[in-house]
Amino acid sequence: MRAPEVRTGMLIRRPVDEVYQAFTEPAVTSWFWFTHGDRRLSPGARATWTWGMYGVSTRVAVKDVQVNSRILIDWNLDDQPTEVEWRFQARDRTTWVEIFNRGFAATDEGVAAALDAMEGFTLVLAGAKLWLERAIEPAFIVDRFPDQVSPDWKR
Repeated sequence: MRAPEVRTGMLIRRPVDEVYQAFTEPAVTSWFWFTHGDRRLSPGARATWTWGMYGVSTRVAVKDVQVNSRILIDWNLDDQPTEVEWRFQARDRTTWVEIFNRGFAATDEGVAAALDAMEGFTLVLAGAKLWLERAIEPAFIVDRFPDQVSPDWKR
């Protein structure tokens, strides 16, 4: 069995600098993905992302940043880390964003983890699109697992 890899992409109808910033600046990202990030993604940074509705967080380490072009991180540092890469391609007043997730085990469990990651990163792109294009706060992430939302969580 070959190790699975995730690849998903979406066109976002905003300029590349706005789309790139949405994924590096936690004050923006928190509108469509996690509820809190403790620092901006920059070269060499280590950040913690929290999903307050589920009471979980993950630590990430930034491996490479190319402004308006690429972000490369190690994700989930404390439990089976994988590598996540965002690529941003500027088009005429729009941005093509692709997310790649690599480093899964070549096992049935690795395949299951890759499928979960593909679903999650696709929802993230859809949420970013909705937020950046229409300023509508998507509820995709919180609504994906409604039975697991902490009863005291409030946006």
